[in-house]
Amino acid sequence: MRIGLLTEGGYPYAVGESGVWCERLVRGLGQHRFDLYAVGRPSAAGASLPLPPNARLVRAADPEGASGNLLERAALGTARAARRAYGRRDRRRFTEAYERLATGLCAEEAEGTGGARGVSTAGAGGSGAADVGEPGGAAAFAEGLYALAELARERGGLPGALRSDDAVRALEAACRAPGARRGAAAAGLPDHLAFAEHLEGVLRPLSLDWYEEDALGAADLCHAAAGGTTALPGLLAGHFFGTPLLVTEYGVQLRAHYLSAAGADRSAPLRTLLAALHGRLAAEVYRQAALLTPGNAHTRRWQERCGADRDRVRTVHPGMAADRFDGVGEDEESGDPATLVWVGRAEPAKDLVALLHAFAEIRTRQPDARLRIVTVPVRDPGAEPYLAQCRALAAQLFPDEAAGAHAVGENPVSFEELGGPEAPTLEDTYASGAVVVLSSVVEGFPAGLVEAMFCARATVSTDVGAVVEIIGGTGLVVPPRNPRALADACLALLRDPERRYRLGAAARARALELFTVEQNLAAFRGIYLELLSHAPVRHRPGDGALFAHPAEAHVPGSWTPRAVTAGTGAPDA
Repeated sequence: MRIGLLTEGGYPYAVGESGVWCERLVRGLGQHRFDLYAVGRPSAAGASLPLPPNARLVRAADPEGASGNLLERAALGTARAARRAYGRRDRRRFTEAYERLATGLCAEEAEGTGGARGVSTAGAGGSGAADVGEPGGAAAFAEGLYALAELARERGGLPGALRSDDAVRALEAACRAPGARRGAAAAGLPDHLAFAEHLEGVLRPLSLDWYEEDALGAADLCHAAAGGTTALPGLLAGHFFGTPLLVTEYGVQLRAHYLSAAGADRSAPLRTLLAALHGRLAAEVYRQAALLTPGNAHTRRWQERCGADRDRVRTVHPGMAADRFDGVGEDEESGDPATLVWVGRAEPAKDLVALLHAFAEIRTRQPDARLRIVTVPVRDPGAEPYLAQCRALAAQLFPDEAAGAHAVGENPVSFEELGGPEAPTLEDTYASGAVVVLSSVVEGFPAGLVEAMFCARATVSTDVGAVVEIIGGTGLVVPPRNPRALADACLALLRDPERRYRLGAAARARALELFTVEQNLAAFRGIYLELLSHAPVRHRPGDGALFAHPAEAHVPGSWTPRAVTAGTGAPDA
């Protein structure tokens, strides 16, 4: 099977969780051919991960490049992105298509028609509700989107047209039309210009040269590693060629757009337009995808709120390597019975402040308790100030204590970095303590929690993101921002070794059943075959006669029919 894999962040250039998952998928499903289409900015170093024999990088593009140009043709392919002026006919085609798209973006939901499909963007823009699944607006947006794609494919020149005066005037008219969103109606010229700039970057995949018979047109299936802009080429491949689209999301990209719009220094009308754009695009991707595979129930709920059909949504948990944790925690007596362990990135969302206050309560009731805070190295410039704040708080809450007048004081809270002498590996870190703690106020799919489960560690976690879905009944879960509840749960496990061991063993069994690389690959192996079996047969030039080769010819390895013993119908031994 030929898979067009649309990658997030520019894999095989980018690394991170998405890049690791893509690499495992490509290497694990060696019987399929993967054509990589990288949407996103490569790493600054420009180094790429080595690809296995069944994968090749076909095209790559940076939709957010400051210059507005795609990457060089020599390595990454070409695009129909010339900024030439349209003639009269093409200009009219563009204006009509853009007006449809802008009308769909600005259309306000009718009172009481959204139901469960409506998604409020008040949190993103503070300017009213936007129902990304509202039929009239969604249909107009989709019509305009595909009309622009057809124009770009035939004539090129779309990036320049999206920044033209015609586009700005059409957007202004849509914002002020009867029935437009209240927030959009207040937009001024600076908002229209800023939105046109952003829209050109989001729709740049429409101008790529990927929609040809020798590119995505030759794929049996498009698999997008994220929704939104990453899935847009797959959406167009389905429109032009009928190629089935599979979308895998391990985080809610739409939610990230809403939060970034709310936190940015932008006007309320501009935030309304940006939220509407990403909401409409997400809804169209969810509506057209043959199957959606969210990584957890939290992501699944977002997809369904945005209009995804429940019958086409199937949760597939991300796979993690469990081999490295084999043997950790098998002994009931392993680990310091009075030590709590926290592992993760030092950032405000992890709420280490609440954890330190909870540990202060723990120390008053169990004086021998200790807390190890092991941070993962990151290049985020905001990490160091937050970590320094937490160190200062720990020094204030827990002055260095000495056993006697001639002993050196020691703080019960230690701050270490993963890979250092105190915490050389994750296995050693998790094995050193009795209980692993997660104190976050925001989480998606907390991989560290699964790692602790692989290590047969009892866990205490806050009820955020996919925590409850991961833990099941194998750990204790408390409300976020509640240091007293966090302290009570930790003390309950520190004081009960038998319960700790029982929960840890159950956690390891659950993790091995649900969260391994093997189960993830098995799920996608079956999904690929299922989607292809339901897709219409497409005969391409050069393929030869349909059904000219038996299905067994595609089975890995050699296949030779065995002779049948005459008269018995039984195969020869």
